[in-house]
Amino acid sequence: MVKYDTESDRLSNTFAALADPTRREILLYLVSGEATVKELAEPFNMSLPGISKHLKVLEKAGLIERGREAQWRPCKIRPDGLKEASGWLDHYKHFWEESLDRLDAYLQQLQSQKENQERPETKA
Repeated sequence: MVKYDTESDRLSNTFAALADPTRREILLYLVSGEATVKELAEPFNMSLPGISKHLKVLEKAGLIERGREAQWRPCKIRPDGLKEASGWLDHYKHFWEESLDRLDAYLQQLQSQKENQERPETKA
């Protein structure tokens, strides 16, 4: 059995949180600034307990933080929460770009060979 460290768990939590379209929309909403749970629930036509469940997942993943102002719990985005996920994706982005570049070069080579075979030979 493979043991996961907290860094892997954090990354798993981030991707699990981002897997849900409602949570991605919440993050998009929070990019423009802080919002209360009630304000976040309105555009989604969702109950306060429903939106709170999504916020707990985002908070656990380190993508948002929730403050306390009297009875209000304003939420704000934590951009650094996406930094680790972005770094992980960048590693694979480079891999795929290199692979696609090699594929492109190979396809160009095949195309060139095909064109050379299709040209009628001229005798001098």
